[in-house]
Amino acid sequence: MLIKNVHINNQAQARDIRITDGKFNRIAENITPNAQEKVIDGKENVLLPPFIDSHVHLDTTLTAGEPEWNESGTLFDGIRIWSERKKSLTKKDVKDRAKKTILKQVKNGVQHIRSHVDTTDPHLVAMEALLELKDELKDIVDLQLVAFPQEGILSYPNGKELLEQAVKEGADAVGGVPHYEFNQQYGADSVKYLISLAEKYDKLVDVHCDEIDDPNSRNLEVLATQAYETGLKDRVTASHTTAMGSYNDAYTYKLFRLLKMAGLNFVSNPLVNMHLGGRFDTYPKRRGLTRIKELDKAGINVSFGEDDVADPWSPLGCGNMLDPLSMGVYAGQLMGYQQLQDSFNFVTYNGAKTLHITDDYGIEVGKFANCIILDGTNFYDILNEHRSVLFNIRHGKVLIETKPAETTFNF
Repeated sequence: MLIKNVHINNQAQARDIRITDGKFNRIAENITPNAQEKVIDGKENVLLPPFIDSHVHLDTTLTAGEPEWNESGTLFDGIRIWSERKKSLTKKDVKDRAKKTILKQVKNGVQHIRSHVDTTDPHLVAMEALLELKDELKDIVDLQLVAFPQEGILSYPNGKELLEQAVKEGADAVGGVPHYEFNQQYGADSVKYLISLAEKYDKLVDVHCDEIDDPNSRNLEVLATQAYETGLKDRVTASHTTAMGSYNDAYTYKLFRLLKMAGLNFVSNPLVNMHLGGRFDTYPKRRGLTRIKELDKAGINVSFGEDDVADPWSPLGCGNMLDPLSMGVYAGQLMGYQQLQDSFNFVTYNGAKTLHITDDYGIEVGKFANCIILDGTNFYDILNEHRSVLFNIRHGKVLIETKPAETTFNF
């Protein structure tokens, strides 16, 4: 396959890419097609590596309104509602809903997904279902699963044992939710426990950390210290960290030194945290986001996730990573022209660092030919107008092809 005339990684100069045996074979200008070679005319559109959703919940997806709608819009009511809904889970239910959402994501150029899966279920139904789906869909998407104790590790009956069992069954990463534990001591102890599991089973770590507007919620410093002292470092991700938006600047300045030493990854979920955050404020009302711009400026890796797709925490969501990216640049005040042109990194290369897949990811000769072609000659226009993914290509095979919309003005 030969892809001609594309702006690779949003670069100014258009180039061609040859794909051979499922890998990028040559990148240059004006490559001459071989006889009988399939040729895609990129028409000077942008070509990027596939989008990455660094944080989503495929076990809860498409359950909005079941058994009730989250009318308060709070994180805590979302947990309460899901606690009721998960009592009726079956493997078929989870797989059917998750597959629908994954196919939406693939249509929108996603090939790498990290999904958190609730382990506060005595039967681990969702984990079993998504492990099966991971294998069934491996030819179209790479699915990482995080063992996620939604109702706590120490604050849920047999929470420690269930978490470890999920890891044994095949979860790729160990999660936690220290701010939801019964008390601060439980929170800190839960972080230490989940880190010990990651060490024991050689897993990645991704913790829902301080997803609350409380400036006294400071589990992040515990997680960062553990990442640093154990040497896990960039194998550890802190998701949400919205309390950082309420920390005072003096404490945050001190904290950033530790975060850099620890080499942590961060995931922000701008759509859902803008929706859930500040719910207990009158005015001024907080945005409910972590310090995206400051982390990025400090050289600390930040990627974005969609988080929730039509479930008890968000009534909306369609699997399009341009949605959280658009919200993220607005709410994070990353609206300089060059910032917008470079913002695709939050849902591509930064996500690859978060998922620890950099060796197999990117537009380079010798790497797997996984890429997307978007309908626009620069990423500024693509993001601004939410342009379509025209081609989603995996290992040199076209997964999806979308024709650009045509509009006729009849006046």
